[in-house]
Amino acid sequence: MTLSMVLLVSCGLFTLGLIAALTHTHAIRILIGIELMLGAANLNFIAFWRAGVDPGALVGVMTVLFAIGIAAAETALGLALVLLVRRRSREVDVDRIRELNG
Repeated sequence: MTLSMVLLVSCGLFTLGLIAALTHTHAIRILIGIELMLGAANLNFIAFWRAGVDPGALVGVMTVLFAIGIAAAETALGLALVLLVRRRSREVDVDRIRELNG
C-alpha cells in the first residue's frame, strides 16, 4: 500500500470516529468514537514512520506503543466513570445525565 492510500484509510477512520463522537449521546458510543480517532492517529504515525527517511529507527513504533498505552488507560478510566454514573443515576445517555445534574 502506498502512503496516500494509508492516509486515506486513516482519514476515513478519523472521520467515522469524529462523527460517532459528535452525533451519539450514549456514553459508550462516544468512547468508541474517540478510540477510532486514536486508532487513526496511530495509523498515521506508523504510515509516516514507514515512509520516512530512516525506517530502521524505532521512534514511530515507540510513539505508537506509548499512544496505545495512553488509549488503554483512557478507555479504562472512561468505562469506570460510565459504570459509576450508571450505578448512581441508572442512565448512560449524556443528555439525560446533564438534565439530572441541573
